[in-house]
Formats: sequence, C-alpha cells, structure tokens
Amino acid sequence: MNLLDHVRTAARANRLANHRLHAAMLTLAPGEFEAVRTGFFPSVARTLNHLLAVDIYYVAALHREADMVAQYERFVPCRDVVELAERQRVSDERLIAFVDSLVANDLSAEVVMDRGETQQVDRVAPVLAHLTMHQTHHRGQAHAMLSGTTVAPPQLDEFLMPSDAPLRIADLQALGWTERDLFGGS
Repeated sequence: MNLLDHVRTAARANRLANHRLHAAMLTLAPGEFEAVRTGFFPSVARTLNHLLAVDIYYVAALHREADMVAQYERFVPCRDVVELAERQRVSDERLIAFVDSLVANDLSAEVVMDRGETQQVDRVAPVLAHLTMHQTHHRGQAHAMLSGTTVAPPQLDEFLMPSDAPLRIADLQALGWTERDLFGGS
C-alpha cells in the first residue's frame, strides 16, 4: 500500500469508526450523552463536539478555504447523537472527497492554516496524519467513556486489515461501500 492509498483508506476507516460509534450511541439512555465523565472534555458530547469542530477546521484548511477560522468559531455544538452523527458524516465525506481528489505529488503540497496571529504552513501528508491521530485520540476517549453508560463500547479497529472483512460487512453495507471502496481501489 502506498501513502496515497493509505490516506484514502484512513479517511474511510475514520468514517466507518464514526458510523459504528454513533450507531451504538443512538441507544444511550436520556442524559448519558451530556453526563459529566472523566476525560479531557468531561462528557461524550463535549469530546465528540470538539472532534467535529477540529475536523471542520482541518478539512477547510485542506480544501484551502479562507474562512477556516470562521468555520471553527461559528461551530455550534450538537445537541444529540442524531445531529452529531449527521454533521460528522458530512465532515467525514468532505475529507474522503479531498483525499480521493489527490494525486501522489499533492501529498507534499503546502497547507496554510490560519492561526489568527500567525499562518502555520505544513504539507498535506503530515496534516492528514495529524488529523487521523486527533480523530483516533478523541474517538478513543469517547469510546472509553461509553464504559460508564448503558451502551457497550463498540469495536472500532476492524477497518484497516483486509483479513477483518467479515467483521465489517454490515457497516460497509450500511454505507453502500464495498471492500474495494474501503481500500481505494488498490
């Protein structure tokens, strides 16, 4: 698997993990989404809203949208899992569309991120690696928080190994994907 195939698969794995996590969370008892829990952002709601807000910022930066900071600043937290799942789906699909538009040389293109007082300049590949790490980090925190709810934390790491195909059949069907879609046609 080359780097371009990897970033495409990673973006899809992110979508699949979010799909599975949100589907499980739909059965949370009233108040569990917002309940105070141990974590950097002390609730499932706050953790996953932070994740979505940051995704929106980075995806806007990757798309070279001048209003990336404004998009982040006007973010309104989702009130429930249904709203969160839909808004995260839109962000995830924008990321997938971005990585699908890339050719290998694009991975070294500059990404300028408006940080208010400064402009941070990095390359596409490390920005995508950072975004993937951030997504996994905070989704993992929310996953751990589910242990203290009525919802069993779902398995979230069956999306990169081809040999795990039997474990993701229902998820791929729900998203209208095939194994080939997941692995970027490689």
